[in-house]
Amino acid sequence: MLTVGEKFPAFELTGVVSLDPKNAFQIFTDQNFPGKWKVFFFWPKDFTFVCPTEIAAFGKMNKEFAARDAQLLGVSIDSEYVHLAWRESHPDLKNLPFPMLSDIKRDLSEQLGILDLKAGVSQRATFIVDNENVIRFVYVTDLSIGRNPQEVLRVLDALQTGELCPCSWQRGEETIHV
Repeated sequence: MLTVGEKFPAFELTGVVSLDPKNAFQIFTDQNFPGKWKVFFFWPKDFTFVCPTEIAAFGKMNKEFAARDAQLLGVSIDSEYVHLAWRESHPDLKNLPFPMLSDIKRDLSEQLGILDLKAGVSQRATFIVDNENVIRFVYVTDLSIGRNPQEVLRVLDALQTGELCPCSWQRGEETIHV
């Protein structure tokens, strides 16, 4: 698995950005969002039970990530058409403010080392990538366990200070000065 300090891989994926069939799909690459931090979060499959709870929670916090100059990007191995159908049918996903990317060929998941070969899906992984496309944080949970978007935001805050941050540090608190 790629880890902290390594470059996030090059990619080109189709994302769902709207429920309007004429404008629903857009191509995204590693060159999108220059100078911004990116938070990539992968889920195993659409039309499941844990995944929409996480996706919706990230969606509710999108403004907080955007306020930190960070772009949320959700990814799974499902096609863009499956993403669109899921968004259309699930009330918590209809108005997502970030793209749902399709890694249907599993290329990005394989490059990152998060493809669960036994299940044939991406692991439930999160990558915080800095404005130079360097991985600064990796968080992977069991396929059955949802992650905590508030913790991802807390870590993003800590990383963006450029300082030493103690355990459970929160934005606005004192950092460690040596």
